Amino acid sequence: MRPTVHDIASVAGVSLATVDRVLNNRPGVRRQTIEKVEGAIRHLGYVRDVAAANLAKRRLYPLVFIVPGGPNSFMRNLEAEVRAAAERSTIERTSIRIETVPPLDPVALERALAKIDHANTSGVALVAADAPQVRAAVERLTDAGVAVATLVSDLPGSRRSHFCGIDNFAAGRTAAGLIGRFCSGREGKVLVVAGSMTLSDHMDRAAGFAEVLKEEFPNLETIGPIETNDDAGLVQREVTRVLATYPDVVAVYNLGAGNRGLIEALSEHRVRRLSVVVHELTANSRRALTEGLIDAILNQDCGHEVRSAIRVLKARADGLDPLDAQERIRLDIFLKDNLP
Repeated sequence: MRPTVHDIASVAGVSLATVDRVLNNRPGVRRQTIEKVEGAIRHLGYVRDVAAANLAKRRLYPLVFIVPGGPNSFMRNLEAEVRAAAERSTIERTSIRIETVPPLDPVALERALAKIDHANTSGVALVAADAPQVRAAVERLTDAGVAVATLVSDLPGSRRSHFCGIDNFAAGRTAAGLIGRFCSGREGKVLVVAGSMTLSDHMDRAAGFAEVLKEEFPNLETIGPIETNDDAGLVQREVTRVLATYPDVVAVYNLGAGNRGLIEALSEHRVRRLSVVVHELTANSRRALTEGLIDAILNQDCGHEVRSAIRVLKARADGLDPLDAQERIRLDIFLKDNLP
C-alpha cells in the first residue's frame, strides 16, 4: 500500500499536525523536526497527491482564455466551449474569464496578456499569433509563475506550457493525400487558400501540404497560399478570380477559415468538378459537404481542446506534468457518409 501521512508521523515520531506543517511549508516547526519528517518521507518513498490535497483544501484555479473575436465560425464555437466550461466552474474548481481580441492582431493580443494579474491568475490559454511581442508577453507571464497554454495555433520557440491542438503539419499532409486521391491522376493546379501565414497552424498546414503534393502527386501544381485574413468576402473574391484566370485548376484546399466565401465562389463553378478539402465542421461546411460542393472536412474538436487546456493549466499550477496521451487532440476526417 502507498505510505500515508500517518506512516510519516509514526516513523518520524511526531504528530499529524506537524507533518501537515512540514508538507505545506508552514512556520512553527524546528529545523531538527523538519529533518526528521523529511527523512521519514524519503525512507517511506512518500509521494504527495497534490491534486487530492488541493481538492481537500477546495483550491480555486483562476484561468483566463483569450480568443479572437469576429465572425469566424470555428472561433465562435471555441468561445462557446469556453463559456460552457465556465458554467461547470463550480464542479471543476475553476474561475474562468474570457477575453476577446481582434483577429490576427498581435498588438492587441500582447496588450491583453500584459493586463493579466499575475498574483491572481493560475493559468492563461490563448489562440496564439506567432509574433515577437506575443512571445515576449508569454515569457513575462511564465517568469511570473503563470502557466500558459496555446490553443489551436501554437507559439513555437516560446516557453508556453503546452499546445492544445492538432498536429497541423500532419493535417496539411492529410489534405494533400486526400486531394491527390480525389483528383485520381488528373493534371492541373491546386489553389491553396490561407488566412495568415503569420499563424503557426496555417504555416504548418501549408508546409505539410506542399511536401506530400511534391513527393506523391507531381501531376498537381499549387497556386498560393493566397492570404485572405480568414475574411469570407475576400475568400470569395480571390477564389473567383483564380478560377477565372486559371481554367486548369482542379482542386482547392482552404487551410484556414472563410469557408462561407469559398462555398459561394464554388457554387458558381459546379461544372468544374473541383476536388475541395477544408478545415472545421461548421453549419456552412456541413451543408456544403452534403450538397457535394466540398469533398472532405478536416476537423479538430474544440471542446476537447478547451477541456485539455483546463486540465493542463491546473496540473501546471500544481507543479505536475499533464498526461500526454490524454491531451493528444485527434484529427477527424469527415466525408458526407460519416457526418456525426
